[in-house]
Amino acid sequence: MMGRIMATVDLENPAEPRGYKKMVALVDTGASRLTLHSAWKGQLGSFEMEETIEVQIATQEVVPGIICGLVKIRVEGFRAIYSKVLFLDMRLENSEYEPLLGYITLEQCGAAVEVIGRRWIPAKYMDAKFFRVDCGF
Repeated sequence: MMGRIMATVDLENPAEPRGYKKMVALVDTGASRLTLHSAWKGQLGSFEMEETIEVQIATQEVVPGIICGLVKIRVEGFRAIYSKVLFLDMRLENSEYEPLLGYITLEQCGAAVEVIGRRWIPAKYMDAKFFRVDCGF
């Protein structure tokens, strides 16, 4: 069984003076963005951009989600980025909601997952092809 890679994440909503949350997130390369339980959305205040979208989760079920931004995300040991965050209704894991740190957020902050060592490492280069698509160029 594959080990779990966890990371400390600081999330700040620049549109709200008290819009800050520190958390430990599961590095999940099957998820796209930093994904949080929808109950936490209110703790971060209102966002400049907010859109309801449909999301396919691991069970293949399609559920509603809310994508918000831009927020400042700092993943331990990597550069801070400004990106979007996804809010979903999530089930409890060990009596807590478990944030997911997805591949878009990892790529943007310069992190790469090294599967054999069950750890993450700095990415040597930024993938410009990904950057172009994500930024809409």
